[in-house]
Amino acid sequence: MNGRPGAADFELVDMALLREEDASVRIRPAHHSDTLEPLDLPEGGVVTLSLVFRLGRDVDGLTYTEVRIREGVPGLPCETHLGSFRAGGPYEIRLRPERLPSGHASCGTYEVRGTFTDRRGRLLAGAYRRYHVSPHSADVLLPGSADGGARTPGGAVSG
Repeated sequence: MNGRPGAADFELVDMALLREEDASVRIRPAHHSDTLEPLDLPEGGVVTLSLVFRLGRDVDGLTYTEVRIREGVPGLPCETHLGSFRAGGPYEIRLRPERLPSGHASCGTYEVRGTFTDRRGRLLAGAYRRYHVSPHSADVLLPGSADGGARTPGGAVSG
């Protein structure tokens, strides 16, 4: 862990984007967020973020907050109250499905920075991912697939 208070209390084991049309896209931990290639997603698609975590202690009032950044401009924070959990796990939480932006002006690369906090507002972990909304509905190329070489997945985890 990283020595930050609360870091041993929370471990983000896995993140995945579940698509309505097909299989999930795993978002695996990476060392540097600036080296991540964005996941390519079609405009207007519906995705659900799945979070799998373990807890080193009981956590009261676990909250996941994320901010989407496009072209350097942050959007409004979106806060999801996950509930209270006993030590242990793994626990899997699926956030509400959301429709990706559509229209030419909405296409581009998005950075998403998420944080996990407890009821007292103490930071337990951070998560980072990138995705690119494309103006097409072609099949999504998964990281590390047959595109000629392995790519760094679209998400990083700190915690």
